[in-house]
Amino acid sequence: MSGATRPRWLIFGVGNPSRGDDALGPMLVEKVDAWRQTHEPPVDLTLLTDFQWQIEHALDLRDIDVALFVDASRADGEPVSISRLAPRFDATHSTHALSPACVLAVAEKIGLKAPQAWIVAVAGEDFGLGAPLSDLARRAFDSAYDRLLGAVIAGDVTAT
Repeated sequence: MSGATRPRWLIFGVGNPSRGDDALGPMLVEKVDAWRQTHEPPVDLTLLTDFQWQIEHALDLRDIDVALFVDASRADGEPVSISRLAPRFDATHSTHALSPACVLAVAEKIGLKAPQAWIVAVAGEDFGLGAPLSDLARRAFDSAYDRLLGAVIAGDVTAT
């Protein structure tokens, strides 16, 4: 882009690769990263993975315009759902695992401007230790990848 600042996006996938369908978040981030190796996205793209969202991840939102939080979820009929997030403190007695909405709230609490944010829930059904990806998760993975890539290419989450 000719001197224009590109929007700063974060795609942050969580999950445990050793627990079957829970691996979907990190797997999707890996595939987007592989695509990025051979393409120039129209957005400044940061990719992160972890086992779960934690209080420290609020710092990862610094200078981010759009955040997509990607995680596997129990199937509810749709292979992929994308929902807008608003900052909200909903932490339990522990800060060892937070919801994305709580990560946004923590970012605001420490003085950061919360980005536009969405949760990308990808359908899964088998989260057992050592389980392979289920057939449902494989199909949902392909759909989620197409939607994530479409959003990145369009520079618009709502375009998917």
